[in-house]
Amino acid sequence: MIKQLTSYLLTKVSKGALLLLVWLVLSNQASAQAKPTVLKADQFKHYIDYFNKMEDENIQQAIPNEKAWPWIKANIPLFECPQGNFEELFYYRWWTLRKHIKQTPQGYVFTEFLVPRSYADKYNMISSALGHHIYEARWLHDQQYLDNNLLVWYRGNDGKALKRLRFYSSWNIDAIYNRYKVNQNKDFVINLLPDLEQDYQAWEQEKKAKSGLFWQFDVRDAMEETISGGRKEKNARPSINAYMYGNAQALSAMESLAANQEKAGFYARKADTIKTLVQEKLWNQDLQFFDVRKEKDSLAQVREAIGFIPWYFNLPDSNFNQAWQFAKDQKVFSAPFGLTTADRSHPKFRTHGCCTCEWDGAVWPFATSQTLTGMANLLNGPSQSYVSGQDYFKMLQTFVESQYYRGRPYIGEYLDEKTGYWLKGDEERSRYYNHSTFNDLIITGLIGLRPRTDDQLEINPLVPANQWDWFCLDNLLYHGKTICILWDKDGKHYKKGMGFTVFVNGKKIANSPQLVKINTKLI
Repeated sequence: MIKQLTSYLLTKVSKGALLLLVWLVLSNQASAQAKPTVLKADQFKHYIDYFNKMEDENIQQAIPNEKAWPWIKANIPLFECPQGNFEELFYYRWWTLRKHIKQTPQGYVFTEFLVPRSYADKYNMISSALGHHIYEARWLHDQQYLDNNLLVWYRGNDGKALKRLRFYSSWNIDAIYNRYKVNQNKDFVINLLPDLEQDYQAWEQEKKAKSGLFWQFDVRDAMEETISGGRKEKNARPSINAYMYGNAQALSAMESLAANQEKAGFYARKADTIKTLVQEKLWNQDLQFFDVRKEKDSLAQVREAIGFIPWYFNLPDSNFNQAWQFAKDQKVFSAPFGLTTADRSHPKFRTHGCCTCEWDGAVWPFATSQTLTGMANLLNGPSQSYVSGQDYFKMLQTFVESQYYRGRPYIGEYLDEKTGYWLKGDEERSRYYNHSTFNDLIITGLIGLRPRTDDQLEINPLVPANQWDWFCLDNLLYHGKTICILWDKDGKHYKKGMGFTVFVNGKKIANSPQLVKINTKLI
């Protein structure tokens, strides 16, 4: 990496590009050497061998298939469970994420499509799923890939942000802070803080209405052809307003890290204002759901998956939790092959035709991963009766089952909610679509490691107690330490003792005979 940057430095570069490259070299710290406690990486190599053989590798980027296993072995947590499709998809999604790492003259970046897109920025970068990329890639052991990617986005245009950073709504600032909760790289966050402040201010200038709410075209929400909006309608949507709430909360926390207490309070007040407006202006009392407020100040009168996004950022007060009853309602969002993007009972459900990226009801992994993240947050909050860990497992299991095509693992753009057929599955552009999270859902939701900024290790598994007799998440790099989370009901599978056990750097620090929440000191 340093040799590559040095070579580029010898060519004619702008001042901004030079500053970027210097920072890349300085921030290119060696990753911590994680060492598994229980699992052996080589026992999962057969998955990578299979994935490599099942495709024609017609597009290669920084890490081709022939180098996939060494890279994966060095970079990912390990996961084992008795349900084979969960385990297979875990390794498949790391294998596909690796495909999207691209080497450029300014460092590594993540792509969304492997094929070139006309609306992308330089290096075929697209910002719509950048928040997903950050949440997923924060678990890689070597963080240079994500460091580089973020610096190119925010400084890769002669020291300024890329022109299309705000082409789509985003929760990038929130994601960057939540990445900090995992790797504790305070210096990186503080160095990037002025760029993030400028980004937030630009959003306010460009998309904040007189009402105080933020507006967006549905297509620039990365959700074209919705029931509630249109490509030219400037509507106040739960999505962008929740994103901006999350971004403001994150900026407040980052300012505190930088000892800028006045600014911390400034952004906290912005977040409080957005929260009040979302709950007052976007809650549809009749539908018991967060709704889109149209340009003419009326609600759209439709439940869409974006109404769950406020919980992604822990925005709503508990009296709004009743919205979650619709997540498992088969007449509303629960379909045979996943969570739909619109209410199945609405008269305009899937009426926009097919196969040109409609968000009027088909299942989009982009939205599914947002909804499941929000649901995990809900289940880690105050007690409620609308959904349970069993519901989370069932929905995640459906998400797993949907990620197959013609009998092989597959992740694409969107799929039919009844048949599971990938609607663009035969198009090259759809293959390996980097537009959602999955492994973050396993780590923070199902197994339940809840990232924090302090030295408490909080683990709240959502695996139902009677579902699996054993599982293990190992080689997880967190706060510079290697975490192993192990469940062995009778102690016979791993022979490390009975029950739910947590190891840090190979040392047992907590154990419970039951699969329950553990909150202990990270030592």
